[in-house]
Amino acid sequence: MKTTVLKFGGTSLADSNQIKKAADIVRSDPARRFVVASAPGKRFDDDIKVTDLLLDCYNKAYQGADFESSLMEVKTRFEEIIGDLEILFDIDPEIDLIRRNLKNYPSRSYAASRGEYLNSKILAAYLGYNFVDPYYCIKFRAGGELDSKATYSALIKVLSGMPNAVIAGFYGSGPDGNIITFSRGGSDITGSLVAKAVGADLYENWTDVSGLLAADPRIIENPRVVEYISYRELRTLSYMGATVLHADALLPVNQAEIPVNIRNTNRPEDRGTMIVSDLPKEREKHTITGVAGRKGLSVIQVEKIMVSDGAGFTAIILDIFKNLGVPFEQCLTGIDTVTLIVRSDYFSTYKDELLKAIEEQLEPDLLVVRENLAMIAVVGESDADYQGSTVAILGAVSDKGIELNTINQGGGSLNLIIGVNEKDYEEAIKAIYNSIQR
Repeated sequence: MKTTVLKFGGTSLADSNQIKKAADIVRSDPARRFVVASAPGKRFDDDIKVTDLLLDCYNKAYQGADFESSLMEVKTRFEEIIGDLEILFDIDPEIDLIRRNLKNYPSRSYAASRGEYLNSKILAAYLGYNFVDPYYCIKFRAGGELDSKATYSALIKVLSGMPNAVIAGFYGSGPDGNIITFSRGGSDITGSLVAKAVGADLYENWTDVSGLLAADPRIIENPRVVEYISYRELRTLSYMGATVLHADALLPVNQAEIPVNIRNTNRPEDRGTMIVSDLPKEREKHTITGVAGRKGLSVIQVEKIMVSDGAGFTAIILDIFKNLGVPFEQCLTGIDTVTLIVRSDYFSTYKDELLKAIEEQLEPDLLVVRENLAMIAVVGESDADYQGSTVAILGAVSDKGIELNTINQGGGSLNLIIGVNEKDYEEAIKAIYNSIQR
């Protein structure tokens, strides 16, 4: 029998109506055996996420202030869900326990995790599934890093004897017994870990959009939904700003070569986007898989004649950044130049120290700084005419009179990153997207 692991995000489980939609999706396919749940998200634009309410409780408890009103908002949210679902679930003991723990041992991670914990217990009761508390099977080391070996061992031990289960996302426990939360993409990571542990055939990530869009809809009107994308392409786009799903959260399923399907809880009939290791030959082909970008970047270009003949020149530059604790985004090298791309907020803090150290240690012939830049990444399928596509992309940007500050071309498939002035960012995205769509 095939096994599918599903993860539902906060908007997909924001209220009883959304939970009913999610339950219908789970029940429609017997392969959908394991569900990872988030805390209730926003029901409308001005709403407050349950996790934010719980963190407000923590902040007040930590300061010794009264947090009862915020805790009652949490209780009311869950009471409404339980009542509408018409299930037997006593929320009072759970709320009492949260109250006692926050009064006696206020912990931010504990408070932040209770939304997932309660929502998952409620969903499990509604589905008639087992509830699994990740406290016992998602394991962290003392420093807060995930202990993958212990986690997989615990997950396999707990889940192997269950026909189905709902697992709370976002958190686990450390060796001291305290709750630890993931720092980014928490429930997505939990879902990915569960999928790998049970050897899933498919990992479905249910959210409020019908897949990954080929461009930002705030810039491009009605961009197409990407039907298939490789893990490598997704990593580039997510790093550069695409936000549907962060590629780091998919490392476990990537390692196990488990395909991921991004789906829309509100439009389950839509096929969504498939994230795969190898792109199928029968897919609909587009030259561009997607385009995404980031603003707020600066470029430091160091030029010195015969730099390519001088051992350790680039290493010295990187050491300067390392010693000052300044991370960089990219390092590009030419015959006589080294170019580093840095987040402007980091650069502005250490600008004088960086430039002084470069001048003193490297004595460059030319040191150029360009600020207020944006980087745009364009990725495409491996069998596309990527050389012709690159020419078309650069030509389209040039035709708009947009200055190119940097160009970084990866090998093989279309993997192009260009730098433009922030003021030209949206116009460049439009030019790129429209230049080679078919």
